[in-house]
Amino acid sequence: MLKRSLLGNDNSELNLDDGAKDPLESRSSSSTQDNVPLAGEADTLSFTQTLIHLLKSNIGTGLLGLPLAMKNAGLLVGPVSLLAIGVLMVHCMVILLKCAHHLTQRLQKTFMNYGEAMMYSLESCPSPWLRTHSIWGWYTVSLLLIITQLGFCSVYFMFMADNLQQMVEEAQVMSKTCEPREVLVLTPILNIRFYMLIILPFLVLLVLIQNLKVLSIFSTLASVTTLGSMALIFKYIVQIPYPSNLPLVASWKTFLLFFGTAIFTFEGVSMVLPLKNQMKNPQQFSFVLYLGMSLVIFLYICLGTLGYMKFGSDTKASITLNLPNCWLYQSVKLMYSVGIFFTYALQFHVPAEIIIPIAISQVSENWALFTDLSARTALVCLTCILAILIPRLDLVISLVGSVSSSALALIVPPLLEISTFYSEDMSTLTIAKDIVISILGLLGCIFGTYQALYELTQPVNHSLVNSTGVY
Repeated sequence: MLKRSLLGNDNSELNLDDGAKDPLESRSSSSTQDNVPLAGEADTLSFTQTLIHLLKSNIGTGLLGLPLAMKNAGLLVGPVSLLAIGVLMVHCMVILLKCAHHLTQRLQKTFMNYGEAMMYSLESCPSPWLRTHSIWGWYTVSLLLIITQLGFCSVYFMFMADNLQQMVEEAQVMSKTCEPREVLVLTPILNIRFYMLIILPFLVLLVLIQNLKVLSIFSTLASVTTLGSMALIFKYIVQIPYPSNLPLVASWKTFLLFFGTAIFTFEGVSMVLPLKNQMKNPQQFSFVLYLGMSLVIFLYICLGTLGYMKFGSDTKASITLNLPNCWLYQSVKLMYSVGIFFTYALQFHVPAEIIIPIAISQVSENWALFTDLSARTALVCLTCILAILIPRLDLVISLVGSVSSSALALIVPPLLEISTFYSEDMSTLTIAKDIVISILGLLGCIFGTYQALYELTQPVNHSLVNSTGVY
């Protein structure tokens, strides 16, 4: 996923147009594209830069929802399950890297993205039907990327609107001391959907910026604000006031919501291929991956567990909504919201680069610019409409994680390994392992989606989990 993917200070530009070009076109022009390195010496990433990109790609709004995810799983089951899911996710990233490396060597290509890896893998599998329809591998991965990224953007709408509503409407009762948050019974000045509409025109203007080097400035600003916000959040949640009498194991129904949130949080699966391609010494990427994801998993478990222990049954959809009502922690919401605002454009870049070229190809050159701007505006409005229709941050995170993120992260990579290596004397144990992982991902997708949709049909007061609402 494209997640804060540019460093503003290193003049490096990460090629993340995953699936932006038609694979049929890329195959016909392989003589000019596949033998030319995608990144020049000046554009390569060092070990440290690659590590920073990997960390940034996995830190977003999902991270702030982990305390509620722990509540949905239990104080014991939550951290253990999150660790297991993290290990499984890293294993699937390694599978994706191994398959892409094998296919690039077999086909003598410089680089291939996620969708192309799936397509070329199906071209070499034993099934004649799959070989004939291999292009659908690219279509499927591209569709999942579009759904996932637009889902992220809808979540961003809800996150910014939630925090903006809380900051504005609690300003009149702002405390001078940062004491634990009290339950405030205030009459909302505006419905949360109005805050989404207020944000909409600013995001439309933001996505009209198509130059990734310009967006790198926003990426740097997002990184700084996120880092400052996380430091203040940890400063507060480590002060646990009393030993927690919290359930070690939660209901299996809420655990399904935990699964979706956990999968949603690991947003960097499709980042691994472009990161490795841009690295100055690609042979070091395995170490970068293991080191970076170990830090990410440790951060996830710490924030989720400490946040749940701090706020207990009052844990909200985003931990920022639980912070004290004082200027210091209101600034945390502001800083993180600013970071998410600018990250929206970077997340939006992936579906835009897949959809907009298709739209432009259907019109004459005179209408190309108008079509481009209209498509960008329409996509932003679509994410806003989705957020307005379902203003439940926690459930939308779980739904997006269950539907598309689980497919990209857990279901597709094992199937990719089978289709790539099956004709090369693949061991029965490896095949069984891949089938088990895909089945687990599929079951999580089905039941997690069902539970999230069921919760969305319930009144807020009767929901099993906390709503996004402040009041």
